[in-house]
Amino acid sequence: MKNKEHTRQVRDTVVKKFKAGFGYKKISQALNIPRRTVQAIILKWKEYQTTANLPRPGRPSKLSAHTRRRLIRDAAKRPMITLDELQRSTAEVGDSVHRTTISCILHKSGLYGRVARRKPFLKDIHKKCWLKFATSHLGDTPNMWKKVLWSDETKIELFGNNAKRYVWRKSNTLNTPSPLSNMVVIASWFGPAFLQQGQGRWLKLMGRWMEPNTGPFWNLMESAKDLRLGRRFVFQQDNDPKHKAKSTMEWFKNKHIQVLEWPSESPDLNPIENLWKELKTAVHKCSPSNLTELELFCKEEWEKISVSRCAKLIDIPQATYSCNRSKRWRYKVLT
Repeated sequence: MKNKEHTRQVRDTVVKKFKAGFGYKKISQALNIPRRTVQAIILKWKEYQTTANLPRPGRPSKLSAHTRRRLIRDAAKRPMITLDELQRSTAEVGDSVHRTTISCILHKSGLYGRVARRKPFLKDIHKKCWLKFATSHLGDTPNMWKKVLWSDETKIELFGNNAKRYVWRKSNTLNTPSPLSNMVVIASWFGPAFLQQGQGRWLKLMGRWMEPNTGPFWNLMESAKDLRLGRRFVFQQDNDPKHKAKSTMEWFKNKHIQVLEWPSESPDLNPIENLWKELKTAVHKCSPSNLTELELFCKEEWEKISVSRCAKLIDIPQATYSCNRSKRWRYKVLT
């Protein structure tokens, strides 16, 4: 085991004698140092053109090169794999290391933990329908969109929002398909509606959906009545199976309510999503401690939304809005 290294002067002398034509053996005898040491000094000088000490890598890695490549490969193929899972997989092959060690290895390869971006669970047919919807409404006037009564359901949790998912990905790869967390529409608790004149009534979704005197149908008619719409409105709804049921469509037909044709899996096209964001932020600041307070705060914050805010969302040229949003989502899912 080497106790100390030779001085810079000795190393320079070895190189000087080598340049003068001395062989490894003669240099070793002249300076009284091992032949292997002479050889190492010469090889280092040939490669780096210096005899000075170079930056050292530090303590040798506990993981073999094969295990490191395996970790990087697993994280690249399964972006949602956690450090705990990677730690267990390395322990199974006999390499027990800390999570920080695994994290450093992934960082050196360019993989960093990032929050998974959500996107709708789209198929090719959905993308085509989105583009068809956008192009078919390019010629619509602003007055047409002012008549649309927008509706949707959402879920507002008592304690914070849905949990974030972290994924392993490299920089500038935000829109690649693999690290994106698929978002599926979830059954909701509440279902209001709004248009340019303001927001409709707040409805807590409980019991049967298809009860015409107490369910969403009643809420729709009462909201239209409060906003003084009469029959001069177009109702927007998503393609949830209960919304497209035969009995539901017959009810719209009997009430002479025009329903806007809507592409599937397209929450991003609905301007009510902007209100959802503002509503959830406001309710979260109220810090409800139980479901009763949660419902109360939801109603209060919903009623605080100003008519000007609703009008501003509708005043955006909807044809351009829809087309641009569709193209942006198509870019997300195709790149």
